[in-house]
Amino acid sequence: MQVSATTEAPGATDADTVAIGSFEDEEPAGEVPAAVSELLATGEASGAFKALALAHADGKRWLSVGLGARGDFTAESARVAASVARGRARELSTRALCWQAPADTAPEVAGALVEGTILADYSFERYKSAPSGDGSGEEKPKHLQRLIISAPQERAAIVAYSAIVAEAANAARELQNRPANDLTPSALAQHATALAGQLQGLTVEVEGRDGIRARKMGAFSAVAQGSDQEPALITLRYDGPAADSAPVLGFVGKAVTFDSGGISLKPGAKMAEMKFDMSGGAAVIEAIGAIARLRLPVRLRGVVGATENLPSGHSVKPGDIVTAANGKTIEVNNTDAEGRLVLADCLCHVAGEGAERIVDVATLTGAVIVALGSTYAGLLSNDDELAERISTAGARTGELVWRLPLHREYDELVKGTYADLDNAPEARKAGTIVGAAFLSNFVGELPWAHLDIAGSAWDLGRPYVGKGASGFGVRLLVELARSYCPQPA
Repeated sequence: MQVSATTEAPGATDADTVAIGSFEDEEPAGEVPAAVSELLATGEASGAFKALALAHADGKRWLSVGLGARGDFTAESARVAASVARGRARELSTRALCWQAPADTAPEVAGALVEGTILADYSFERYKSAPSGDGSGEEKPKHLQRLIISAPQERAAIVAYSAIVAEAANAARELQNRPANDLTPSALAQHATALAGQLQGLTVEVEGRDGIRARKMGAFSAVAQGSDQEPALITLRYDGPAADSAPVLGFVGKAVTFDSGGISLKPGAKMAEMKFDMSGGAAVIEAIGAIARLRLPVRLRGVVGATENLPSGHSVKPGDIVTAANGKTIEVNNTDAEGRLVLADCLCHVAGEGAERIVDVATLTGAVIVALGSTYAGLLSNDDELAERISTAGARTGELVWRLPLHREYDELVKGTYADLDNAPEARKAGTIVGAAFLSNFVGELPWAHLDIAGSAWDLGRPYVGKGASGFGVRLLVELARSYCPQPA
């Protein structure tokens, strides 16, 4: 989709459909065709949130979109309104859509209109057969060809920025939605390598089973040993322009491309969804890609641990003891608590790469879904300043997080009987917190935060992402990196 900004009035553009937002008890600003004013006057169109009405004038379709009360309107409201408008535009076979940015709103609203439209425009079509057509010789467009944001003020910078970030989120969704027989660990590594080949300042290194073992990553190796598929340790390095004064950020992503549970086999119901267990890794790869594309002046190290978790004669067994890269020994008492084993070694690795602030992203526990549903991802951190930055980034992007506590008493729950640590304590208390308490053993004294996105990575329920993969975490991580820029981009 081509995305642009203009200070021209919507009617002066060559868009075939124009979306005009209306607040409750307010007349739309700017020049509005009489046909739209008449719809509002008669009540057929209204400012009620998400209300839609269509008029025709001056050779264009004019779509009235209700924005609700001005005092309640936020960037998130704009994303939702944009997704609703995109749905109607699809029904109308729109090719070029122009949004008239609501008057007297912040630049972030224009960016949110872009995000909501691009995210809503996505669909996973990799395995769909080509349509046979309706016999008319002209297929209806599945996607918008162009999006134009019209505003009296210059909005080109925020529009371009938002388009890059939203497309990166869609790229993560594309990775998430691919089935596990297609998106193997090696395929994910190939994707990251190809991405780096397109972008200045970004490099990728990939190591397989032998390299992982050579690094003494016994926890990661244990998960990977049950599958014939080659695992991949993916290391991404980005150094932006004039970034020497910024701390080195470390992003770590869990990428279990299929999680059967291993010997501790999961129930069959919904096991197909376990292709989504690589969502954290997808978010990290595509967020770093967007950061590089934006040329943000930050230094960043990304580590993604990609593997399958399958039962076989080679699989790690309940009761086995493995040794992580930092020398900690771990009792593997449940092979379905594999994500923390992969992350343990990846956290050690990103610290060794020089990261000074670490954020890991993982679909780690079902417990976070019980606690927070899909509205919030779980946030746990050993550093208040980093946690506050992440919370602020989540609020700005609509990828909300809720901080859960870490306390010394939780450390007692993950102590092992026969080894230093237990990956799955029998007490089953505070599952999400216990997962983070386990991971805290692999970051030393570095500021670190853990994002448990198991409830947010797919079927998020937001109108602009719908069913399937959500790309959760991409926009949040880019916004977090942006917060470290000397002058935010």
